[in-house]
Amino acid sequence: MEDIVALCKRRGFIFQSSEIYGGLQGMYDYGPLGVELKNNLKSAWWKSIVYDRDDVEGLDSSILTHPDVLKFSGHTDTFTDPMIDCKSCKARFRADQIDDKCPKCGSQDLTEPRPFNLMFKTSVGPVTDESSYAYLRPETAQQIFINFKNIIDSTSRTLPFGIAQIGKSFRNEITPRNFIFRVREFEQMELEFFVLPGHDDHWHKSWVEMRTKWWIKQGIPKDKLNVIDITGDDLAHYSKATADIMYSFPHGDEELEGIANRTDFDLGSHTKNQGSLNIKANVKENNKSNSRLAVQNENKEWIVPYIIEPSAGVDRGVLAVLNEAFTNEDLGDGKTRIVLKLKKHLSPIKAAVIPLKRNNENLVNKAHEVKSRLQKYQFGRVVVENTGNIGKSYRKHDEVGTPLCLTVDFDSLEKNTITIRDRDTMNQESISLDNIDKYFSDYYSDA
Repeated sequence: MEDIVALCKRRGFIFQSSEIYGGLQGMYDYGPLGVELKNNLKSAWWKSIVYDRDDVEGLDSSILTHPDVLKFSGHTDTFTDPMIDCKSCKARFRADQIDDKCPKCGSQDLTEPRPFNLMFKTSVGPVTDESSYAYLRPETAQQIFINFKNIIDSTSRTLPFGIAQIGKSFRNEITPRNFIFRVREFEQMELEFFVLPGHDDHWHKSWVEMRTKWWIKQGIPKDKLNVIDITGDDLAHYSKATADIMYSFPHGDEELEGIANRTDFDLGSHTKNQGSLNIKANVKENNKSNSRLAVQNENKEWIVPYIIEPSAGVDRGVLAVLNEAFTNEDLGDGKTRIVLKLKKHLSPIKAAVIPLKRNNENLVNKAHEVKSRLQKYQFGRVVVENTGNIGKSYRKHDEVGTPLCLTVDFDSLEKNTITIRDRDTMNQESISLDNIDKYFSDYYSDA
């Protein structure tokens, strides 16, 4: 983990937020390369979930959340962590992290567990009172549920279908830790897939398989992933079944993505006319909703759909792909190199165009010409690396995961050729500049 954190800061992937003022715990800023990697991972998810399917619509909802949404979802009453304080050193821990003594000082003089609300409360409007309270959303799911009727009415979707969203969520974690794994401000990639009751077990199993395969395509080896079924008290109160895709992070095996069968709890919680809808889940009585969140079957009977929810953390995903890609490679003769062997569709920079001499106007101009030609394909960022040191340029782009380095030398001016270096093999080949567009587009067209 220390190596990954150091690389992220040195090369501009991730910085501690507000670092010049001592940092803000549990908050991180994504730098020039980090934002590219993060956006590429989100884009891969969106393409897989929305574009490659015919049964999913997208959504981008507000972060500020009406308090009634979280009241009827159960968050206001249940979204807490039991906390224990050490009376000796005054440290505070989650109850599940303590085994009869303080992990910090060893004292057994501890308080009884007390609930701590994880939601960030704020106020909307010029007056601060009970009527102005709102919350920063603790998850992206609830806004999907309360937009169910809007999506149905505007798209004429029928079951089964899904609503996908990528967005920020906020949780007042007491002990944010392990770099970007557990933080207070994070992004989620979340799908709510609506199905007929009775078809839910099939769809839950299918989504577990599909999501596991997707992570493998992002560069996570199959043997580093383990699907476990959540049972007993660990199962959320609304869940009929939950499967967690576990990954071997640097700090241990932890959840990368969860796929839950949420039954009819969510739409049942937010709908009006609950008593007439044969809701199976145990929901809070709702006398404030103005919409019936249900569909009619072929017999014109109203049915509240069950929901299958694959939910993944973007930040955890970034950490996982960085961990897998990070390679300290032995080159022999006592030489090593750090290389990020990212999948090419995730790489922050798709190609670096390197003029052999930085002070040669003809070489530099030719490099910018090549850069402009390749950038128009919109596969991602192409840069000109005008340092004048070809060896250091290669090593830099190995470290940041750039798949292709293109060297513009004097043969480029005299013979119209360019040298292409592959990141993983370090092999080089010279091709005609007339063919560089096709080479580049063919290389990334299957990414």
